[in-house]
Amino acid sequence: MNMSILDYFRIDSQKSATVAKERLQIIVARQRSNRSDSRALDFFIPKMQQELLDVVKKYVEIDNEQVKMHIEKEGDYEILEVNIPLPEEKLRKLR
Repeated sequence: MNMSILDYFRIDSQKSATVAKERLQIIVARQRSNRSDSRALDFFIPKMQQELLDVVKKYVEIDNEQVKMHIEKEGDYEILEVNIPLPEEKLRKLR
């Protein structure tokens, strides 16, 4: 199945807020090829986090205090997980 990132932000009137929240969990994995990448990654990840938030804020009003970002290392991969809860009343207005 071929999905674009915009598909994650589409709101189907039959879907609940829970499903919308799950769609907004963005996981980005990047394989690290060597140690010099870690310095680049230290710059890359915070910048990407902010850009992801900026894109979501264009379409949905979010509470920055509720945004959860987590970086997990798994073998040669680093996974960035961004969880952005959407207020229920905002979803109703968009439907």
